[in-house]
Amino acid sequence: MATPMTADQWIAALRAEGVTDIVEMPGWRTHNRGQRGDGWGDVHATMVHHTAGEGSGLADYCYRGNADLPGPVCHDFLARTGRLYLVGNGRTNHAGMVARNAYDAVLNELAEHPAPGPDELDGNARSYGLEVENSGAADRPWPKAQYDTAVRVQAARCRFHGWSANSVWAHKEATRRKPLDPRIPMDTFRADVAERLRHPASWSPGDPEEEDPVMALSQEDVDRVALAVLAYREKKADEASKKLGRRIPDFYGYVVQTLSGVRALTAKVDQILTILNKKG
Repeated sequence: MATPMTADQWIAALRAEGVTDIVEMPGWRTHNRGQRGDGWGDVHATMVHHTAGEGSGLADYCYRGNADLPGPVCHDFLARTGRLYLVGNGRTNHAGMVARNAYDAVLNELAEHPAPGPDELDGNARSYGLEVENSGAADRPWPKAQYDTAVRVQAARCRFHGWSANSVWAHKEATRRKPLDPRIPMDTFRADVAERLRHPASWSPGDPEEEDPVMALSQEDVDRVALAVLAYREKKADEASKKLGRRIPDFYGYVVQTLSGVRALTAKVDQILTILNKKG
């Protein structure tokens, strides 16, 4: 469970995650459903929805809602272009009631999301909500820019709170009322969120791998590692000699051939020296 993000924290997390096409709807920072239901407090879930319709008025709808479902109806609305609209902060009308077993799965960050049982919990009090513009038709894919932004949005929530990607759930996984919301494979989506979380927030797919930490070692660090390896070799050789009751002429060879730990250290030192020689 976690204290919800503030508006400033959310914007900072989005920008750090590489979400730059952002529209702040007027008054979104204080636009919420107050303390209705179970209120808005400890959270541990971030939900994905589709809008089940498409059109230019959806951002406004997500902000205002209607007589039957007052707005905001989500925290964020994601257009097909990949533009993200911030529409609410606090409790929003996005999830409704959800199944206890479904929420327990995200709360405990389980890899398996069970078929939802009966609705028992107030999902609006426990979960962030992202609405993604999509008709919900089986042959209507999410554009690449939209999908990428959706992954970044959910990764930003998880990264801030220290959650794994298994804290991401779909509306269809939370309740029996929404069996096709959204029409994307959530295991794949969570895997893409998890991949982002394995990298710094600024990472994008296709970027070169992060520089090997070895490259950042100073010469002093390299010397210290090398001396430690040599000392370890000598210690193990002496122990082996005493155990056998005689000196081993080629004790370095003996150690290298018999001690896997020393071989690993030796290879690491060789790697460091090779890299430094190339840099020099």
